Amino acid sequence: MKSVGIVIPAYKESENILSLIKKIRKNLYCLIIIVDDSPDLETKKIIHKSKIKDLKYYKRGKKDGRGSAVIFGFRKLIKFKKDIDCLIEMDADLSHSPSELRKNISFFYKNSLDLLIGSRYLKGSKIINWPKSRRILSKLSNTLAKLLLGVPVSDYTNGFRFYSKVAAQTIISKCNKTGGGFIILSEIILILWKKNYKISEIKSIFRNRTRGESSVNLKLIIESLIGLCKLYLIKISS
Repeated sequence: MKSVGIVIPAYKESENILSLIKKIRKNLYCLIIIVDDSPDLETKKIIHKSKIKDLKYYKRGKKDGRGSAVIFGFRKLIKFKKDIDCLIEMDADLSHSPSELRKNISFFYKNSLDLLIGSRYLKGSKIINWPKSRRILSKLSNTLAKLLLGVPVSDYTNGFRFYSKVAAQTIISKCNKTGGGFIILSEIILILWKKNYKISEIKSIFRNRTRGESSVNLKLIIESLIGLCKLYLIKISS
């Protein structure tokens, strides 16, 4: 295994975080960075008590959005691992399976990719225990993103991704211009595609959280729609 690191943005994930880390370590040993924007200290207490090696935890002062958290984590990974060549992001709520890590990393290297997306919408992918309302919203969001942005991928909004170092550096310098929330997932795809980075997808199993609360709300959905319109304007103006 080459030089790999994982960034996990977290918000009120004290019920899931330790289980996720243990599952990751059963499948892959690498540096893990937790970026926690929770208003409470529960996640911090759990992480510090665990004393897990090669795990770095950062508690930020306020909720500044998933995009901001991932970029913060990428900066730290590149700082601590100068030779890193695969940077991974995944959700803290156990929706992304650590058992897919090695297979996906192998696919990433074999195809010399800059971005590999774990897609929920390829043949063979599955979405487990999502309510119908979330399925409809996700499908509509991805259909609208593809219509407006035109990048040939099936899943613009899943946060299980694998990046080359050069792609991560581009994200750090160019992205997070349309809001720090989930819209950055679509923004990243557009920016990397416009710069001719090599992008691909791989089938993935997505499981709805069983513990903790989702951070998705009406405000975030509206912000994402506004952000998508901004991305469309960026696309047509450049």
